[in-house]
Amino acid sequence: MSTLSTICCRRASRSVASQLALSASSLTASTSKTPATLIQTRSYAAPKKSAPVKKANSPGFKGKKGEGAAKTPMKREKKLSAFQPMPPAQLTHPLFESDRVNQLQALQTFHPETLTSAMEAQALKFPHNDKDPFRAFGLPRNMLVEFRLLSNPCSVIRGVTIDAVNKLDAAAERPSAETRVVFTGAPGCGKSFLLLQALQYCMARDWLVMYIPRAINLVNSTTTYTYDMRTRTYLQPVFAYQTLQRFLAVNRAGLEGLVTQGEVEVGRRDEVPKGTPLVELIDIGLRDQSVAPTVLSAVLEELGRQTTRPVLLAIDDFQALYCKSTYRDAHFSAIKSYHLSMPRLLLEYASGQKSFARGAVLGALSSSDTTFQLPLELREALDIPHERHAGPYVKRSAELAEYTKGLERLSVPDSLSVDEAASLFEVWMKDKAIPSVANDELFLAKYSEASGNARDFVWKGLLSSMCL
Repeated sequence: MSTLSTICCRRASRSVASQLALSASSLTASTSKTPATLIQTRSYAAPKKSAPVKKANSPGFKGKKGEGAAKTPMKREKKLSAFQPMPPAQLTHPLFESDRVNQLQALQTFHPETLTSAMEAQALKFPHNDKDPFRAFGLPRNMLVEFRLLSNPCSVIRGVTIDAVNKLDAAAERPSAETRVVFTGAPGCGKSFLLLQALQYCMARDWLVMYIPRAINLVNSTTTYTYDMRTRTYLQPVFAYQTLQRFLAVNRAGLEGLVTQGEVEVGRRDEVPKGTPLVELIDIGLRDQSVAPTVLSAVLEELGRQTTRPVLLAIDDFQALYCKSTYRDAHFSAIKSYHLSMPRLLLEYASGQKSFARGAVLGALSSSDTTFQLPLELREALDIPHERHAGPYVKRSAELAEYTKGLERLSVPDSLSVDEAASLFEVWMKDKAIPSVANDELFLAKYSEASGNARDFVWKGLLSSMCL
């Protein structure tokens, strides 16, 4: 056993010695090639190349010349962004037949001769033609939706309507500085409807009317503006251009025969000579939008001098003219509302700094947009109770207080009377806006839910039942 183990140990030692000799010889050979240093390198296995994927009938832009000509082009389907109503001629099924238009057409038309105390709590329809002022100037948003739902625009005559009409009759022969009235009241009580009724009354009386249905758009930074070095104000040419265009469309017949009573300077152009028709002066602003603010101011001044026709300036969202604007100057500082051309022009007539020889200025407060709340200066001028404490140490703007002097307040009742609400209920019932059976119990339930408020009675009472 000892002899066998000795032989095995000798063979193992010989194999180890031979391996050491081979490693030593390889090391000597490598160092002989690089005698200075011993360099060790590392390499990675090359990635496997995948077979190229062939694209069949690729419609890309990098194809060979001539290949795309033989292929059929891709067809793109036309997508409509909104549903379009079908023409009435195609609605031949009896299901679409309705007598709603005929029922509202039976209402008496809104006319100055019919606006008497005997017509209180009665519904009247507005005349339907292309020269209606609310069709050219536009409407507040809520009123616009209501008129689109109704088959014929109409409103209910209230006692405050008769009061406003009597003020306008007296203002027809007096300067507008003596009749500057602001409609006040609770939210949704009907101030905008009262302003529209006064506008329609003056239009039927052959007045020249200018209607600003959304004065918030003058201060909420939705129109372009440029700085004018001459007047040191920010001009709003787009809004002035649109106002001129709408004013001419509504009052073209009344402007015939009216001419300028003095030379008018319009920007860098030649002065407009005396005796120029007002229609031609308006056309200058319509041809060049950059001078539209100057032309609009000149037109109102010329209307203030003439005594042929009275002029009505009606402004909804009236409180927005006194609020902080969202416009910014070059240093990103807020621009005051009276530094903008359109609000400043309206404020000058609302405060009596400028006046029409015959006419009136009417305004209606609005609380639909909480960004432009009733400012403190206007609240104190109209003697409206404060919603929060406002002592003598609360900061007030002297400039805004100057524009509030002489404003008169006309309060609109916060709730409809039972007779007025019944007439309004009958209008929507005839127009098939109430799917349920119309009876006294339904009317009293909706009237009580709205606490008599006109807007809530329609929107939260009558129209909400359509979703049931």
